[in-house]
Amino acid sequence: MPARHVATSPVEEAAAAAGFLHPGGPRRLGRVLPALADVLGVAVHPDGPDARAALGLPTAERVCVVLVDGLGHLNLAERAGHAPFLRSLLAGSEPLTSPVPSTTATAMGTFGTGEGPGRTAMLGYTVRDPATGALGNLVSWTDLPAPRAWQRVPGLLAALAGAGVATTSIGPARFAGSGLTEAALAGAAFVAAEPLGARVDAAVRTLRRPGLTYLYWGDVDKAGHHHGFGSAAWGAALEDVDAELRRLARSLPASTLLVVTADHGMVDVDRARRWDVAADPVLGRDVALVAGEPRALHLHLAPGADAPAVAGRWRDVLGEHAVVGTREEVVAAGWFGPVDPHVLPVVGDVVVAMTGRATVVDSATQSAASLELVGVHGSRTPAEMLVPLLVAGGA
Repeated sequence: MPARHVATSPVEEAAAAAGFLHPGGPRRLGRVLPALADVLGVAVHPDGPDARAALGLPTAERVCVVLVDGLGHLNLAERAGHAPFLRSLLAGSEPLTSPVPSTTATAMGTFGTGEGPGRTAMLGYTVRDPATGALGNLVSWTDLPAPRAWQRVPGLLAALAGAGVATTSIGPARFAGSGLTEAALAGAAFVAAEPLGARVDAAVRTLRRPGLTYLYWGDVDKAGHHHGFGSAAWGAALEDVDAELRRLARSLPASTLLVVTADHGMVDVDRARRWDVAADPVLGRDVALVAGEPRALHLHLAPGADAPAVAGRWRDVLGEHAVVGTREEVVAAGWFGPVDPHVLPVVGDVVVAMTGRATVVDSATQSAASLELVGVHGSRTPAEMLVPLLVAGGA
């Protein structure tokens, strides 16, 4: 289990008191593709050999990496009765840490490049574009520059393909050429398949020859958002993916390494601990735009506003339910890894990470449907940060 971060500043003292994890440990999501390239004997990232050693992966001629959106390590452990196959791999495994914020766009940028969000600029569900001041959405890729103008780090799937490795990405047709795909996962041959069974069949076909195949599944996350990870619907979604991944493991050719991971975990909201920036004059004072998501917020302030003063007011209102820091504090504390100069203004003037099951929403910009979500993520709690690394097969 990753160790909790040792406090080195006041904001990290608060993070340690909240039981938060830090994204910078040796077992982190961004090391998966560098390690798998090394598994295949290909050098596409300088961290490859060390990453493979840290993750304990064997060599193989073929690799199938499955990313199950929203399948947190602790969520899986708690509901493992619904997943006998994954439970068999869970025993003795050690989780990875997701980047901060622990959300899909951020995690996919880190997974696809091996770099943290301070380099990829994938800093939340929504982000403020410094060039326009607009609130852009990194999942739907709306109100943002072209993907490769926003996310400038070279992708690892493209590097694998360029090194002569047969590299395939399997997902829904709408992902082909999408902004998020181009930003994080471009370069692989894309195979469109809708039901999970069809994606499993496609993976088996592509791995008849040596190479790497990436398979994505999103229904566990969807069930969690709408019903909560403790719901019957989440359990049913987990049962479905477990059955198909068992079939995948049994159908893959010999000498294939199967790796199952995720982008983030999830907590179920506590509506009694929800604040609305648009309705709270203290929280809303001097805040021009709220980016991010209800568990991890980037507050972009009005011109001339005092960031430490705003951070102090948010601490006073939210108390133990949040860890609040200025841009300078959280960047120095390494929340986003090394931060490139062009990414720095994407980080909020004030950054907020929620504890427990608390949230802060902004009814002025969020849709009615998003305000009703039951399962949420984005913060630094173990439930959100820890993702599984489940391994089967190999040489």
